[in-house]
Order: sequence, then C-alpha cells, then structure tokens
Amino acid sequence: MKRLLVLPLLLFSAVALAGQPIDQTRDLAADGHVKIVNVKGSIQVTTWDRNQVHVGGTLGKGSPGLQVEKDGDTLLIKVKTPEKSGLFHWGGDDNMEPSTLDVQVPRGASVAVDAVSATTDIRGLSGGTVDVNSVSGDVRIDADSPKVSVDAVSARVELSGAMQQADIQTVSGDIIAPKVAQRGDLETVSGEIRLHGGPFAKISMNTVSGDVEVDGGLQKDGHIEVDSVSGDVKLRLPATLSAQMRVSTFSGDIRSAFGQVIEKAHGPGSSLNSRIGQGDGNIDVQTFSGDVKIEKND
Repeated sequence: MKRLLVLPLLLFSAVALAGQPIDQTRDLAADGHVKIVNVKGSIQVTTWDRNQVHVGGTLGKGSPGLQVEKDGDTLLIKVKTPEKSGLFHWGGDDNMEPSTLDVQVPRGASVAVDAVSATTDIRGLSGGTVDVNSVSGDVRIDADSPKVSVDAVSARVELSGAMQQADIQTVSGDIIAPKVAQRGDLETVSGEIRLHGGPFAKISMNTVSGDVEVDGGLQKDGHIEVDSVSGDVKLRLPATLSAQMRVSTFSGDIRSAFGQVIEKAHGPGSSLNSRIGQGDGNIDVQTFSGDVKIEKND
C-alpha cells in the first residue's frame, strides 16, 4: 500500500519540476517588430509566411510567467523573472530554471533580442532588421537583412546570410562573419574577427589583442580600415584590386603581395604606402605590435 501511495507523489513531483509548456499565437503585420527577452536558456527564431507570431517552448521552473503583449506593430515576448530582494536586490533569477523559447515570426519582420546567458539563434528573416544584446549567450544569425546589430560581452557571434550592414561589438567573444555584403563596423577587445564577403563599401574593424582576418574586395570607392594594438591582421584581396593602400606598424612585421614594404632605418616597425591599380578605393591598417600579412587572392 505504501508503494502505491509513494508512486503518485513521485509522478506529481516530476510534473512540478518539469517546465511549463508554451503555446501562444498572436497576429502581427508582415513587417512588424518582435521584441524577445529571456535571461537564461535559449531563444530560437524561425520564419513562416503568415501574419502571425507563434511562441512555443518551455517556461523554466521558478519563472512567474510569460508576458506576451502587443503595442501597435510591436509584439513583446518576455520571460518574467522573480522579484529581486535583499540590500542590493540580488538573487532575482538565481533559482529560476532556463526557459526555451521557439518563436515563429513573419518572414519580413524585424527582431530584437535581450539575453544574458541565453543562446540566440535567428534564421530565415528577409527584409527586417536584427538587434541582439547578450552577455554570455552565443549568438547565431542567418538573415537577409539591411542591418544587423549585436552587442555582447563574452558571447561568440556568428553571422551568415546577405547582410547589407553589420554592426558588432564584443569584449572577448569572437566575431565570425562569412558573408557581409557592403558595410560593417566590428569591434572587440580580445576576440577574433573573421570577415568574408564584399565587394565592401565601408568596413571598419577595431581590436586590442584579437586577430583580424578579412577576405574580400572593394567597391570602386570602398574603404577598409583596421586598427589593432597587439592583434595580427591578415588581408586576402583580389588580384584586380584598385586602391590606395596605407599600412603601418610600430614594432610588428609587414608582409605584402601588393606594393613595397619599407623597413625603418632605426628600430623595429615598417610601413607600406602604395597605389594599387587605379587607386579607386582605400585600405588603411595600423597596428602597434601586431603583424600584418596581405595576400593576393588570384
């Protein structure tokens, strides 16, 4: 008899510990805006050809609930966190389990995400903008978007799709962007930057100790600018390059398949200032101790 009584209690405990399923649908214009907030867990955004947003997934144990509110053309989806307490209001979400959000949005919608340790995966958007803020949760975006913005601390950022402009900032997280069509502003302290694509209209990259790798050509009046302290810089440029190239380093080495490198007469460091082809575009690279390598991509 005792075993029969214990079994229902165990089953009840398992259900109580399990996350609460989410299944909600809201109408939204084809080019509407979706704002998603989830502190920890995961956020996955996919698209469909409906003027609706569907929210699925699982709400983590300890969350007070899921907030889904519409204001004009913007839909807010937010995993609520417990009220903070104590002298410094600490511990609000310490005991809350991770929540999983699976969100389907109209293909042409714009999406904004706020996360702390939750991972973010956005795929299939076409036409809308993407804006992600994350602390340590990795970010993956595959979208045909006029503009993608990501602000992260230690999160790794991976981009794909035909993005016209990418503005990415991290502290220690790597930035991997295999296909940026025209414009990019990429900044990191110690993370690595790998950028492929082009032809670029304007690309700006700044790093302290992270390495930089760029593979792509320039538009006629395009500009590539790289500023590094100790990180190495590698450029892979087309043989048909037409640009004014200016490269300098205080104590690093320069090796280039274009132009002529000039070594300092006294002390370390070198520079390169050459007109390549018709000199239509501009390439500017500066490092303090980082090495620079420029290759020709035949």
